[in-house]
Amino acid sequence: MRNGLYPRLAAQGMRQNRRFFVPYLLALAGLTAAFYVMSALCADPGVLNMRGFAYVMVMMQIGMFVAGILSAVLLLYINSFLMKQRKKELGLYNILGMGKGNIALIQCWESLYTAILGVGGGLALGVALHKLSTAALAALLQFSIPFHSSLSLPAMIQTAAFFGVLLALALALNLLRVRVSNPIELLHGGSVGEREPRTRWLLAAVGALCLGAGYFIAVTTKDPALAMAFYFLAVILVIIGTYCLFTAGSIALLKLLRKNKGFYYQTGHFIGVSGMLYRMKRNAVGLANICILSTMVMVMISGTLALYLGQGEIIAAQYPASLTMDVRYDPAAGQELDLAGAQALVKRFAAEHNVPVTGLEAAEYLHFNAFVNSEARRLEVGRDGSSNDRRAVYLLTAQGYAALTGSAAPALQPGEAAVCGQLPPGFGPELTFQGISISEGHEIGQPQSLTVAETLPAVEYFNTTFDMFETLCLVVPDRAALMDLWALQSEALDNYAAGLVTTLLAELDCSNEEEMALVDAWSDASINENFFDGTGDWEYWRVESRAEMAVDGYAMAGGFLFLGIILGVVFLMATVLIIYYKQVSEGYEDQGRFEIMRKVGLSQREVKSSIRSQVLLVFCLPIAVAAVHILFDFNLVARMLTMFGVRNVMTVVLCTGGTLLAFLAVYAAVYSLTARTYYKIVR
Repeated sequence: MRNGLYPRLAAQGMRQNRRFFVPYLLALAGLTAAFYVMSALCADPGVLNMRGFAYVMVMMQIGMFVAGILSAVLLLYINSFLMKQRKKELGLYNILGMGKGNIALIQCWESLYTAILGVGGGLALGVALHKLSTAALAALLQFSIPFHSSLSLPAMIQTAAFFGVLLALALALNLLRVRVSNPIELLHGGSVGEREPRTRWLLAAVGALCLGAGYFIAVTTKDPALAMAFYFLAVILVIIGTYCLFTAGSIALLKLLRKNKGFYYQTGHFIGVSGMLYRMKRNAVGLANICILSTMVMVMISGTLALYLGQGEIIAAQYPASLTMDVRYDPAAGQELDLAGAQALVKRFAAEHNVPVTGLEAAEYLHFNAFVNSEARRLEVGRDGSSNDRRAVYLLTAQGYAALTGSAAPALQPGEAAVCGQLPPGFGPELTFQGISISEGHEIGQPQSLTVAETLPAVEYFNTTFDMFETLCLVVPDRAALMDLWALQSEALDNYAAGLVTTLLAELDCSNEEEMALVDAWSDASINENFFDGTGDWEYWRVESRAEMAVDGYAMAGGFLFLGIILGVVFLMATVLIIYYKQVSEGYEDQGRFEIMRKVGLSQREVKSSIRSQVLLVFCLPIAVAAVHILFDFNLVARMLTMFGVRNVMTVVLCTGGTLLAFLAVYAAVYSLTARTYYKIVR
């Protein structure tokens, strides 16, 4: 009997406190399942054998790391909350004759039950969800992944070991708390009152400054490369500002509301504001956590969704034909491409593999970097400067423009040019290039001037993914004008000069699998030293397949979206749990307070009104601040997405707006459920 006493007491304690333990077990099971799914996908043979699997592996490993950190923080937070709520129960055990060793045994059994139900149930759920997650991943990647066994022993061991360590750490902390406390402290652990917190104006000012600095960075950063560099700085500043304003600014706000007699001396407002004021010292961190987690959920899902939905436009713009072949050659070294021979090679090779070529065009262009000299109103080639002044210059012929865009070639006269997109601010219609010695820094040769005669849409082919600088694309009449500018940059840059590039655009009539097989066969055949005979003398020949780039693009974007959804669910779970435990704990604390209010004359309607006012304040404040964070963060996220090729702002707007509305709907549902629980406790 004695040996079975502690397991029974542990089980009985968990049943009696099921309002606290059931959400804890559900959260533990959900976190365990998410961790297992990501770990199992990393070892899934079907995923490992697909094209672009490296992107997925990186995403899953990042997801496991982030989910692991969040799991540790969340589970230790919930464990601390449970211990606080059960201090009275454990103190009663102690007073009735149980030693701390006996209480420790009860806690050990509770931890064992938690591990069996939470971790064991989570592993079972993860195994069940593995095939579903694999199917979802395959749909996102637009790739067929063969199903394998849902049971991954290495993933199970890894997941069980990780969460086992977390539960062991939580148990060790609980045993330490019991050991250092006395029975009276445990018995009265939930009865400690709160003093009115002091208004810490300095902390509130620091929070306002940090938040303002983060918002300023987000709004004013225009360069995509700087957006990527400054993003985490802005995030850190906003997080610091959020915590400072919730811990200090909220207290200042509530005291200002209290000074407003017309607002404060109303039944609902009086009770709600006074209750929040005395409790804000403890509530502030929880509210800040809800705000930060809500922001993370929305940013993560909206950003990854925009990246995924934008892939179709990105691939169509950057790969205008089935095969895109870049051939680079340097006239300074006596190199020249035999265009007719190169086109004949492409057609012959495709015919040998029974792949019809329905179209074959060529576009010649020059690419180099130049720096904007606003004072002299010219672009300088060879000068060193900051990245803000740098332009990635692309020059192509009118015929090349028609080949890359499918549009009519612009009619240009000698000395004229068409700009694709926008000129640097303050430039036009005269555009001058000046060579600057890269070694000595003085002007070289005669400047080359062009008159901008026409403005054309941007050539998306040159707006490549991860382009670090603003692009300036110009169309010149013919190859002679192109060679003039090549000579200028060749003299200025010397050994660092760029060669000319001819892009062959081959449209094929075949399936995606046949197209990728043709590229693989090209790679194998190009090893033959006689393969390129008759195509001239050049530096390199690169072949890219639109179908293969689509696979890689959707592998990256789909991996990001899949990760965003999983982590979004995990963050949302954390948000819901923090809200739930906050409401339940405050419900038990307010139970006696509202009973006294009824006894002194408040009607049931007035009590409900005050409850509603307090609960709405708790719920609305974090989500309102999170919505403001999203609003200011939009520009920074949109700039960062341009580095991945997403240039359609409307796509980002719709994804952000849709995610915000969906999250608000979920948040409202959580409010309804937790408020109902709160009402049941206090009435």
